[in-house]
Amino acid sequence: MKKILLTLILGILIYSCSVTKTGTNKTRYFNENNLEISKSKFNRIRSTNKMLDIPGDSVNHKKLTVREKRGKISNRNNLEVLLENQINKELESNKPIVIVYYPGEDSCNKGGPADPVMHKNYLKEIIKGIYNITNTNPLFIYKDYKGLENKSYKEIFTWHKDPNQIVEKLFFKYHYPCYSYVIVGANGEYISYFGEFTKESIWNSAYEIVN
Repeated sequence: MKKILLTLILGILIYSCSVTKTGTNKTRYFNENNLEISKSKFNRIRSTNKMLDIPGDSVNHKKLTVREKRGKISNRNNLEVLLENQINKELESNKPIVIVYYPGEDSCNKGGPADPVMHKNYLKEIIKGIYNITNTNPLFIYKDYKGLENKSYKEIFTWHKDPNQIVEKLFFKYHYPCYSYVIVGANGEYISYFGEFTKESIWNSAYEIVN
């Protein structure tokens, strides 16, 4: 009788642990306001490409986040000084700071462009457009250099290490896929865009900042 009772208790304990473990590992989904939603709704919203997904508060949580953020930093001068020391060039305080940010290699930016010539021309268009709008050239800042060995970059601009992780800390809390950008106005107001972007997107943000 004791053996039967012991076996029964052990069985219950093993089952309880199994259920708890399964429940703990089950992925939970949240919208941009941190409200839990179903997986199907999460995927439906994500498929519109209007939002990105980022890690949530726990390992098994996934959360949606907006792709654009606006705000104002309190000390633009500090950002200027750190960037100037890194790129070895003085920045003009009365002009916007335009930053294209590379978070490190991921599934979105891994590998070189299918057509290097077309990619090079596209980058030149972005830089030219930014200069026409802001009268300054964009800075290309990286967190992790891996994946940036592509020659087409080197013929047009130089990637610089994020000094003291200032760009990441101020604007890019998470690893957003591909590349992101931020444009900081002379007064510290900024527009940041997370994830892969078009040339029209960065041009429009630059235009808003200077106007």
